[in-house]
Amino acid sequence: MTEDTFVTAVGWSYGFAVGAYALFAARAAFGARKSVRGRLLLGALVATAAWAGLSLALAFDGRRITVLGEDVASAARYAFWFAFVTHLLSRPGESTHGTPISPRVLFVVGAGLVASVALGNGLPIRDWLGLGARSGYAIRLGLVVFGLILVEQLVRRVQPQQRWGIKPLVVALAGVFGFELFLYADAMLYGHLDADIWVARGFANVIVIPFIAIATARNSGWSIDLHLSRKAVYHSSALLISGAFLLAVAGAGYVVRYFGGDWARAVEIELLFAAALVAVLVATSGSFRAWLKVFVSKHFFSYRYDYREEWLRFTRTLATESPLHGVQQNTIVALAQLVESPAGALWLRDESRGYVPTARWKVPIIDAVEPVDGPIAAFLARSGWIVDVHELRTHPGRYNGLVLPQWFDAFPDSWLVVPLHSGGGLLGFVVLASPRAPVQVDWEVRDLLKTASRQAASFLGEIRATEALLEGRKFEAFNRMSAFVVHDLKNLVAQLSLMLKNAQRHRDNPAFQADMLATVEHVVTRMNALMLQLRAGASPVENAHPLDLTAVVRRVCAGKAGPRVQIDFESAGSVMSMGHEDRLEHVIGHLLQNAIDATEGPGRVSVRLESEDRFASIVVTDSGIGMTDTFVRERLFKPFQTTKSSGMGIGVYESSQYIASLGGDILVKSEPGAGTTVRVRLPLATTIETEPRIMKEETA
Repeated sequence: MTEDTFVTAVGWSYGFAVGAYALFAARAAFGARKSVRGRLLLGALVATAAWAGLSLALAFDGRRITVLGEDVASAARYAFWFAFVTHLLSRPGESTHGTPISPRVLFVVGAGLVASVALGNGLPIRDWLGLGARSGYAIRLGLVVFGLILVEQLVRRVQPQQRWGIKPLVVALAGVFGFELFLYADAMLYGHLDADIWVARGFANVIVIPFIAIATARNSGWSIDLHLSRKAVYHSSALLISGAFLLAVAGAGYVVRYFGGDWARAVEIELLFAAALVAVLVATSGSFRAWLKVFVSKHFFSYRYDYREEWLRFTRTLATESPLHGVQQNTIVALAQLVESPAGALWLRDESRGYVPTARWKVPIIDAVEPVDGPIAAFLARSGWIVDVHELRTHPGRYNGLVLPQWFDAFPDSWLVVPLHSGGGLLGFVVLASPRAPVQVDWEVRDLLKTASRQAASFLGEIRATEALLEGRKFEAFNRMSAFVVHDLKNLVAQLSLMLKNAQRHRDNPAFQADMLATVEHVVTRMNALMLQLRAGASPVENAHPLDLTAVVRRVCAGKAGPRVQIDFESAGSVMSMGHEDRLEHVIGHLLQNAIDATEGPGRVSVRLESEDRFASIVVTDSGIGMTDTFVRERLFKPFQTTKSSGMGIGVYESSQYIASLGGDILVKSEPGAGTTVRVRLPLATTIETEPRIMKEETA
């Protein structure tokens, strides 16, 4: 290794160690004052950062003062780690084997720490005593062995139920002291430190930081509030595995180059190419990622799931905007992600057929209906259990004799059956495929799936209720429109009935024949319009347009003429308004018919057309029986309210709705026994000014 390469390697190795331990110490400093263990751990982290910094300085400045500083920092680093582990060993009530460390041992260790500084290269004492470099290496080797003994004692003495919390720290310290053992054993053998091993020591100390962090997060008694996310541990583990893989490839390449002879370079290239392919394959493998997540959750955390992250992902998947089928598929995906399942299918209840497959994700089409009283549906509705298909097939007694239906054969990789319970019972169920990596279905998995499935069931139930409401509103609108159409048909049928009644007496009259043909043509035209309106909806098919109200009202009055009641029509010129001619004829005709029906015996009905300000007014007045103020105020403009024995109570409601859509209104003034006045107001379009005159027509 050249000098430039050596300096660069030292800079990266120990520089990385300085930064990592300094950041870790800064984070740990927030809670370290709460306990002795927290302060000792903080001291160990700070001492390690200082040691790494002085080791880095040593590569650039080899003066005796720098060497002395590195020796002191190294001794302080050992001292703090020894003190921290010793304090863990002295915790009351945890020791199960052995006795606390005696003061004599601690005295010897303290003397060894001092000697490691004195016999290092920083002080001339070693030269004065005539000792070689191996003496300093031997003392540090003894300190390293003592550190390994402390770690072994920590594993031995801790209670089994607490071993899970201390295990990452044991791995970290065993790794650090083990590396130091290798370094100083090699130095004892060859009489000097190996430069490559010394450079690698900085990286080795960095690699163990995640393990120390995990142990800190697991032990609240250290009073350091440190949260370590599963994602960070996951990526750190992936990085460690990648590093180990690269080291293995490098070692294999070294062996090939050393023993390969003339073919060494070609074989080394092939080895690197194969390693690259394997790395790409593993990095893109869903099964490997699933296995790593399960491994990290199982060995580094007390709980399998990071519930905050899982719930955010679950709700985000459910809430993804998509059509109904997409929402159902999102439900499968959201539940499958909780247990690393790669596929699944959803069954939802249909009132007439039972539980039918409505969505699938990465599985073939399954056309299998589960009856409401079928074995799996009845069991899920009764128990609410999550069924592990593998467990059911090996231990059927655990599920009270449940027998899977035959259609499960079409889903050979089925693993879990998750019920979807809502307030109204079993809404459906999801069948998930076997996971990418083995997942133990314990109480934690079952509880999470039960909670998530209830949330998903509520979500699906809400969507189905919303759909039912929209469908009900569509039927309501269709029924209301149908009522309007039926009312119009009733009036058309009345016209045809009257024509047939008079046909026997006037069938030879040419004038009657012409009027009959005109009436039939009008009825056919109106019925075609009604059919078109029934297909298009309640609103008129075409937009409102300007029309002459005078001609419309006069035509309606002529059509409603009869021998029993006289109709007087008055108009001040032509009045233009916006509307639809056939609809306005229907509204005016309905109001005239109501006035005629309300007038008993010989009577008069007057129709007056006038304009004022921005409105045209059609005023219909009769001398009939009238209505009470209560009826006009509370019932007249509501559907299915009528005073006629054969009426439907739709006409006034339909008329008011249509007039309101044009921007007008209907005003009613009535008094029992004194008749009724109805004023229909419509916005003016254009008024054709003519010489004012009064037109009065009397039709007998």
